[in-house]
Amino acid sequence: MTSEILEEIKKTIVQRLPERVQVAKVEFEGPEVVIYTKNPEIITENGDLIRNLAKDLRKRIIIRSDKSVLLDPEKTIDKIHEIVPEEAMITNISFDEVTGEVVIEAKKPGLVIGKYGVTSREVVKNTGWAPKILRTPPISSEIIERVRNTLKHNSKERKKILQDLGARIHQGSKYENEWARLTSMGGFREVGRSCMLLQTPNSRVLLDCGVNVAGDEKNAYPFLNVPEFSLSDLDAVIISHAHLDHTGFLPYLYHYGYEGPIYCTAPTRDLMTLLQLDHIDIAHREDDPLPFNIKHVQKSIKHTITLDYGEVTDISPDIRLTLHNAGHILGSAMAHMHIGDGQHNMVYTGDFKYERSRLLEPATSRFPRVETVVMESTYGGHEDVQPSRNNAEKQMMKTIYKTLKRGGKVLLPVFAVGRAQELMIVLEEYMRHGMIDEVPIYIDGMIWEATAIHTARPEYLSKDLRDQIFHMGRNPFISEAFHKVQNVNERKDIVEGEPCIILSTSGMLTGGNSVEYFKWLSEDEKSTLIFVGYQSEGSLGRRIQKGWKEIPLKEEGKTKVYNVKMEIKTIEGFSGHSNRRQLMEYVKKLSPRPEKVIMCHGDAYKTLDLASSVHRSYKIETKTPLNLECTRIQ
Repeated sequence: MTSEILEEIKKTIVQRLPERVQVAKVEFEGPEVVIYTKNPEIITENGDLIRNLAKDLRKRIIIRSDKSVLLDPEKTIDKIHEIVPEEAMITNISFDEVTGEVVIEAKKPGLVIGKYGVTSREVVKNTGWAPKILRTPPISSEIIERVRNTLKHNSKERKKILQDLGARIHQGSKYENEWARLTSMGGFREVGRSCMLLQTPNSRVLLDCGVNVAGDEKNAYPFLNVPEFSLSDLDAVIISHAHLDHTGFLPYLYHYGYEGPIYCTAPTRDLMTLLQLDHIDIAHREDDPLPFNIKHVQKSIKHTITLDYGEVTDISPDIRLTLHNAGHILGSAMAHMHIGDGQHNMVYTGDFKYERSRLLEPATSRFPRVETVVMESTYGGHEDVQPSRNNAEKQMMKTIYKTLKRGGKVLLPVFAVGRAQELMIVLEEYMRHGMIDEVPIYIDGMIWEATAIHTARPEYLSKDLRDQIFHMGRNPFISEAFHKVQNVNERKDIVEGEPCIILSTSGMLTGGNSVEYFKWLSEDEKSTLIFVGYQSEGSLGRRIQKGWKEIPLKEEGKTKVYNVKMEIKTIEGFSGHSNRRQLMEYVKKLSPRPEKVIMCHGDAYKTLDLASSVHRSYKIETKTPLNLECTRIQ
């Protein structure tokens, strides 16, 4: 069946391309149709032709050179340096002989592409190699390097993975699309272990696969043992964003034999790799091994297909996926699934923020079509009214100002991804304008690496931030105010030294270096602990937040009690989630208006409260399934 479809596509391509184009072969590689040709320059110079062809075939098309016309790598490097202006600051050039791509890493990738792609087309024309252009991060990133090396050294294996996937995607539907249903496998009427299974007569797609990091063993993992779920039948996994409650159990799938693809944005792939590796590291340190290891994380990298916002792609015989900005963290995405030939359209919001932040643009609310929306309800309770971002900033700066004036230190336990970078932007600006004292801002734990990934993907940041970076030449992330903490000795020097601000993981004090800082500073009346994020029930952060004055903590096998004398402050308004008003406003602004809204990712009473209000206010059918329930959406 697949070979017949491919033959038809090849026939159409040959007919539509100019006669002088020599087509060597046409292949499926994952969701893409790849055309190998002996004169690629002719095609690359006729961009409209390829765009129209892709539109008519309803497939993504990639042009590559046949191996016989590729210029020698050494000569190619010389030629690239001739063509690309020096100002692009190329840092590395490498070759993928399997795909015929030349990977060009540069500090200014836009100059490698050129206006309307003219420079990259010149590279193709003169060398035959297809340029894959990557940004060199201003802060070196170990994770990005690791991901790129994994893909580079496993190029042949990845091509085989993509070819097998292509055969599966393009085999055509066997059955009519008469129904679609959703099975709740985690994260329904709770926060943590987000996971759900979308089923149609022809497809099985998993949406997120997370863990509950603060839960006990019973509540930590999604219900992958439901009868509907089978790894061998699974067509794809879609990941909304990198946080562990959405990705922490993903390597487990590869441990147990999953060989299929993961779809997400490029920042999500990099950030989830960072968080998963850290998750494994913490588990080992605490002598609590996970059911997977580093090799399963590497396997997931090899199977990940990255998509830009707005890029449409087939992921199974009857489902087409488009990712849209969710405004939650870097690369976070809403998944729009076009099921069948438009019989049903579903949007899974993942975690989202329907408000512009300093870091990101607000979540997308307009879609081509949508009948069902599955949306988060983290702050869906009627009492979840948060102050404006501006008021939150002022409140935090007032607290920091007072703490520094009395000679104290400010400890900010934060999530490494998203919240930390938001605060870095705010702190840098207030300090630059002299609104708080110039003191060292220490960055500890994974925050530095996560920030490096942010600097590598500025195209995903807010418009204001992009303008600062690209047009004003000012990148707040690389300010001299920030100091990376290198080791334990340095931490001791920090707590014993002058007034300062400390950003450290973890955000809920469930582990990480923030707990160590808390131990050192808890009895210092001059210092302040500021909570700016959600503290889940059962976490150390929640206990301190509730006002516990004596905190028992294990240390070298013994329990030691810490007296809390430092000031404790909770500042709402920095959340990457939408508050109650924003959630209601989002449903109101959804275009087109959905027929059904399914609530997930929220404490039970908040989920029910939000669902009731949406139904009452907008006359939309709402559902609040429990874990293990199955909901028909079509």
